[in-house]
Amino acid sequence: MKARFAIGVDLGATTVKTGVVSAAGKILYQNRLPTNGHSGPPAVIKQIEVSVRDALAHAFGKKPSGIGIGSPGVVDESGVVKSPPNIDGWDIVPLARKLGNTFPRFRIKVENDANAAAIAESRFGAGKKYPNFLFVIWGTGVGGGIILNGKIYRGPTGGAGEIGHISIDHNGPECNCGNRGCVEAYIGQRYLSQRTAEKLKSRPESKILELINRDASRIEPMYIAEAARLGDQLAREMLVEAGTFLGVAIAAVMNVMDLRVSIIGGGISASGGFVIDAIEESVRSRVLKPLRPGIKVFQARLGNDAGILGAAGLVL
Repeated sequence: MKARFAIGVDLGATTVKTGVVSAAGKILYQNRLPTNGHSGPPAVIKQIEVSVRDALAHAFGKKPSGIGIGSPGVVDESGVVKSPPNIDGWDIVPLARKLGNTFPRFRIKVENDANAAAIAESRFGAGKKYPNFLFVIWGTGVGGGIILNGKIYRGPTGGAGEIGHISIDHNGPECNCGNRGCVEAYIGQRYLSQRTAEKLKSRPESKILELINRDASRIEPMYIAEAARLGDQLAREMLVEAGTFLGVAIAAVMNVMDLRVSIIGGGISASGGFVIDAIEESVRSRVLKPLRPGIKVFQARLGNDAGILGAAGLVL
């Protein structure tokens, strides 16, 4: 019989979040620690170990079924994490093996963080009724995961689902990945903020400027989203444009993978229904005609809990 609980670790660029998760997808306890990514891999791994020990101490006296970790970067089947962004000095680290040395009594699985969030939505969230869908996480950057027949599709080396690096313009702006015209180079946090700053020069009435105290260096998607919720026209225009760009990339994946459903998570996706509508309209106008009747785009349900839930889902 499976244990009633698992430990899920959501490893982020700034925060490690670890929880005790029930088989029904309820977070029964969680903690938060700084990642300490500026101090390199050993410091990050130490923080994971501290957070897991604390979670184990709150596991109601029962042995969890295992420890799952969602990590940025490319993750292979053996739990080796390759080049996660925003963690200094991390090239290739066998994270599963290192944590296994510390916690030898537990089954340990490591997965890419976007894949983990996709698993969470598949098991516990908006994707429960859909065995096949594309999950997109839209926040600081743009990531994704592909669920096929109810399971994550990882690809031969664990790199599948990187929708943020589909080029929507081969002559477009340079992306951090080195390619040009990636959708992330249009709608990722840095790029979206830069374009909004340019637009604000001719739109001084925008509520965005009020929210940032007229300091353009403070522009972030969270302020654009908040202004949109307050009815600001420029903010809505920027997010509709961004949603349209994202829809172009999603349509490309749907055409290649024969998918009909996409679930959108991440902070920007919560800006309002008009953003999801813009994405769906863009997708529907670009997929192959036989796919159009079944196209559905939903907002993810699990929010900031998806990382912990999906990580735990790896071992539940």
